[in-house]
Amino acid sequence: MSESTAAAPAAPEKKTVRKTRVGVVVSDKMTKTIVVEVERRVPHPQFKKIVRKTSKFYAHDESEQAKEGDKVLIAETRPLSKLKRWELVEVQKH
Repeated sequence: MSESTAAAPAAPEKKTVRKTRVGVVVSDKMTKTIVVEVERRVPHPQFKKIVRKTSKFYAHDESEQAKEGDKVLIAETRPLSKLKRWELVEVQKH
């Protein structure tokens, strides 16, 4: 008997899609860290009126280019510290 030497088919590469958010920088006082406030509009569970909900995200800004009041795009990344799980992708508006 002879064994087949054909290699098993390679598993397709799993490409992870990173979440992105657009928000406004509310603080840039920390070194290489910005705080971004992201607003989303959702219907109230009981009354169905559209309400604004805000979340704050700590994002890594290596070059410290984002300033307070800037509109920025952030993307999810691996945990960088206790609170930082996002990184700055680009500054959209100064």
